[in-house]
Amino acid sequence: MSYQWYVLRTFSGHENKVKTALEKEIEFRNLQPYIKQILIPIEKVFEVKDGKKKSKSKSFFPGYILIEAQLDKRIIDIIMSIPSVMGFLGTRNKPQPLHPDEVERIIGKIKAEEKGERVETPFKVGDPIVITNGPFAKMKGTVQEVNSEKLKLKVMVSIFGRKTPVEIDFTQAELEK
Repeated sequence: MSYQWYVLRTFSGHENKVKTALEKEIEFRNLQPYIKQILIPIEKVFEVKDGKKKSKSKSFFPGYILIEAQLDKRIIDIIMSIPSVMGFLGTRNKPQPLHPDEVERIIGKIKAEEKGERVETPFKVGDPIVITNGPFAKMKGTVQEVNSEKLKLKVMVSIFGRKTPVEIDFTQAELEK
């Protein structure tokens, strides 16, 4: 029997807790020959909140864990006994292994995420914003362009009665309430 990748459903937000519990169970019951690895597909995301850039990890498949394993009834029962586990993807009695192409794509995305970092921005084109600091402080405008790589916004503001585009940092803007 060869190893295959399976998708395990968990309560959303409990992925790390389930992975830790599974790892303890593997250690306790000597299941290393049956369960090769456990992956939580996460990405590193930058968020701009209150004018500050913060980094956080975020699951790109919330509520799902990938397991490379040789499953039999005993292993399935052990995995299903872990708190916060809802079940495997597939039919009720038979977990469905992932197609190798899907596994490659997901693992490729995880590896790409380890190299790069994505910026999560609260801004999108058309949003009304207020400029919080700098030469245009307290001015209201509309987002025309979002540049996530440079953490910049192009905003249309009214200067002397004319619409004028200005470029500001993410940290200089907040959504108009």
